Parts: sequence; C-alpha cells; structure tokens
Amino acid sequence: MTEPAVALQCADDIVLEPQDRNLAMSPARAAGAVLSLCVLGASLYQLHRLSFAEVIELLPSSPLFWSLFALSYFAGPLSEWIIFRRLWHVGPLAVGALVRKLIYNELLVGYLGEVYFYTWARRHLSLTASPFGAVKDVAVLSAVVGNVTTLAFLAAAAPLLRMLPLGEHSQTIPWSLAFVIGTSLAAMLWRKRIFSLDRHELVFVAAVHTGRILATTALSATLWHLVLPSTPLIWWLLLATLRLLISRLPFVPNKDLVFAGVAVLALGQEVEIASLMALMATLILATHIVAGIGFAVSDLAVGDAHARRG
Repeated sequence: MTEPAVALQCADDIVLEPQDRNLAMSPARAAGAVLSLCVLGASLYQLHRLSFAEVIELLPSSPLFWSLFALSYFAGPLSEWIIFRRLWHVGPLAVGALVRKLIYNELLVGYLGEVYFYTWARRHLSLTASPFGAVKDVAVLSAVVGNVTTLAFLAAAAPLLRMLPLGEHSQTIPWSLAFVIGTSLAAMLWRKRIFSLDRHELVFVAAVHTGRILATTALSATLWHLVLPSTPLIWWLLLATLRLLISRLPFVPNKDLVFAGVAVLALGQEVEIASLMALMATLILATHIVAGIGFAVSDLAVGDAHARRG
C-alpha cells in the first residue's frame, strides 16, 4: 500500500516516507499487484475449507473470548512490532505491514512474508543500511527460540510422552528432535556469520520471541477453557504445551490429527475436542481470509487509482 506523500516523523522516530515517487507502473508496484492477486485467489480458494455448520454451536458469545482471540491472533505481529520499534524506531504504520507478513506466510508460502516485509522496509524507511540483516536475524532467532522453548517444554512433559498416540509415526520422533536440536546448534555455532545484529539486540529479540511463545501458549489454553469450561484449565495448559511440541516436529505428518488424538486420549471427550479443534482452526483461517481479502482489495484499488492518475 502506498502511503501519502508526506513524511511522518515523531521525536526519536525514523522518518517514514515513501521512496517510490513515480506514479507510473514500476516493477515493485507490479510485483505488489501480483502478490495482492495471489492473496485474493488464495483467500477465495481457502473458503471451501471453512466448515461453519459444524462449529457454529460451539461459537462463544463471550466478549472475553473474542478479546483474547484477537490478542492471540495479533500477538505475532505486535511482538515483531516491538522488536522493529527497538531496531528501527518504526511507528504504528509498521503494524499493518507485519500483519500482511503473517497472512502471506499462512495463505501463500512460508517466509514469503519476510520477503514482503523486507521490500516494505526498503520503500518506507529511511535507513542507512539494508534492512535485510535485521529481517533475517529476527526470522532465524524466531525459529531458534521456538526450538529451544520446545525442548524445554519437552523436558518438563517427558513423563507424559508415553501418552502420545503417534502410532506408526513414533519412529520419527528421534529424527525430528535431532533436526530441532541440530538446526539450533548450527545457528549458535555459526552465529557470527549468520547474525548481523549486535549481541544486546539479539538478546532483546530472543527475549521478545520467548515472551510471545509463552503468551500464545497460555492464551490458547485459556481460549479452549472458555469454550469447554468443564475441563480444568491445567489440562489445557498441558495440552497447549504438547501442541507446541508437536508443531515443532518437522518429520511428523498430520500434526493437527496427532494433537487431536493426544487431546482425546487425555480428556476422553472425543466429539467435543474434535469440534473445539475445528472451531479454532476455522476461526484462525477465517481471520486470515478476511484480512487478506481486505488488504488485497485495498492494494488493487490504490493501484488502479494511481494508474488513472498516471
């Protein structure tokens, strides 16, 4: 989205101003239009996956649920905004770009969002150095912190691992854990070549990522408890921890099915648990679709207005 041709500057803030002044069609603007069309197409395609009829009965009306759901959804973009606020002194305009980054990663291809955010930073921020290094470091640290946090949760939940209904996939767990540990160790061993930020900034980024993971895990457990209040919250906290573990195992297919099996085995409420998982998956996907369509339509409308003026 092209910002107004007015520099926005607050005290101690980096000037946010568009770098592409030419209203004629440029490669960057053409790529943006193609990306918007891809998001629009992916959003329309994903509509067939929404099963509103199956989950409508569980849909909560509690304002607390919807407030926590919104906080859970925006936890990723807001945590990254805190990071880039520290690194680049960005203002509120960056939140929209970070939400787009999340949507592009979820609806299109993983890490395409990082590519988008890098190009956004080059166009809208007056930086003395390329933003590539910071974007790369934040993404790599997110993966490393996620792996380390998963291993910590795994150590805490080790006595319960025998409950995991992995069946034929149980043999992949050691290889998956080896991959998680190996990638984290590799990042640490070659950190001087991989990371471009200084040590203090890296520590800050890692701390924010850790806080995000802990917060989203707690929020997931609380949301599930609000939908099925008869189940003690402590069980949901345990299951949220196990879900984080399963989500980080790269060689285990059908992670959602595995997690649903764990939940059913632990709580014994097969129908309600399955409906709950379907409800949350539908809400998250629907939010991605609505936001993606909104951004895509807005981008295309702005692009068309520029074309007419050009």
